[in-house]
Amino acid sequence: QVQLVESGGGLVQPGGSLRLSCAASGSILSFYNMGWYRQAPGQQRELVATITKDAMINYVDSVKGRFTISRDGAKNTVDLQMNSLKFEDTAVYYCWAKYAFRPRDYWGQGTQVTVSS
Repeated sequence: QVQLVESGGGLVQPGGSLRLSCAASGSILSFYNMGWYRQAPGQQRELVATITKDAMINYVDSVKGRFTISRDGAKNTVDLQMNSLKFEDTAVYYCWAKYAFRPRDYWGQGTQVTVSS
């Protein structure tokens, strides 16, 4: 059974940095696409950043220039380096992954990121 496990969330002051990591277990195949979504209270889940096996990267406009996504395809891991954090980055961050040519989405359990002074 495939599982995605996130780590690295926490409390940080505005302008600070956090690094989120996600590791997949139970998968013998490399995911084609991996990334991060987030959901703030009372809001819909939104895409933050994704990266394909071919290193095609997509960011939501609000994090461009501040967040950097990276992955290790051989290990099925994906990281999100978050710099210059803002109050509005506060949310539960979810790791996401998808195999090529398969409809199913895989999700982690979520990790809380709180930006507060």
